Amino acid sequence: MVTIRLSRGGSKKNPFYQIVVADIRAKRDGRYIERIGFFNPLARGGEVSLRVDRQRADYWIACGAQPTDRVKQLLKQAAREQAATTVVAA
Repeated sequence: MVTIRLSRGGSKKNPFYQIVVADIRAKRDGRYIERIGFFNPLARGGEVSLRVDRQRADYWIACGAQPTDRVKQLLKQAAREQAATTVVAA
C-alpha cells in the first residue's frame, strides 16, 4: 500500500518536513516514490511554511494512496490558502 506522509529533515529542535509518497513498509526518512511538497512549522517572516503540488497529491489519492492525518490537515490548509489567493487575485 502507498501512503502520503511527512519525512523529517532539518536539525535538532529545528524540524523541516518533506511531504512524500512512499510505500507503507519504508522507513519514515527512507526511500520514497515522489516528493510532492514541504512543510516548515518554524517559518518566520517572508518564508513559505507550506507548499504542496495539489495535482500530484490528487493523482496519488485517486490511485489509492492514503494520506496520514497530519497530511490531510496540511492538504486542507493548502487548499484554503490557494482559494484565498485566488479570491484576492480576482
